Amino acid sequence: MKTKSIYLLRHGETDLNKTGRVQGRGIDSSLNAEGQLQASLVYKHLSDVPFDRFYSSSLVRTKETLSPLSSSPIEMEGFDEISWGDQEGAEPTQQAKKMYADTIAHWKNGKLDLSIGGGESPLEVMERQKPAIDGILSNDDKRILICMHGRAMRILLCWLLNYPLNFMDGFPHQNCSYYSLDYNGNAFSLKAFNVTHHLNNG
Repeated sequence: MKTKSIYLLRHGETDLNKTGRVQGRGIDSSLNAEGQLQASLVYKHLSDVPFDRFYSSSLVRTKETLSPLSSSPIEMEGFDEISWGDQEGAEPTQQAKKMYADTIAHWKNGKLDLSIGGGESPLEVMERQKPAIDGILSNDDKRILICMHGRAMRILLCWLLNYPLNFMDGFPHQNCSYYSLDYNGNAFSLKAFNVTHHLNNG
């Protein structure tokens, strides 16, 4: 039985996060100064955990977040953020905010094949996450950290913990908060929920 402890860490702040613009897998933003500080606080908090392996999405903001902990994480596109299509980076107008809010409401009502702006649906994100998780579960690593993105992390938490995907907003997050899960060889259990206290130590 391959038991594991898996940490899911959201990346640090970018300028688009700060200004409230939608940022998906189509925008490869770097961390801003606040995001770099958050990454250093994650390092201070987790540097004593004996991780066997670090994983990131293919996007630079996750690799920069991990850089104090690991200079060479394994990149997996399966952990990329959801694509928001033509809404990525757009000015957060009232019309754009309404489109976003309406889409989230449809997802909560179970319309999980719906996408926004020609991007991805939650079901599509889940399907590309599955091979990445299968690869991680097949190896002998015991402690793993995955740095990824807010919406993608919500989707991943739902299906790993056997919640319906329309419950995804029940998993809050902020930049550089994390969840941890235990895997007993058959199923996942939630060990730590949206941990943020390390971010108050700066």
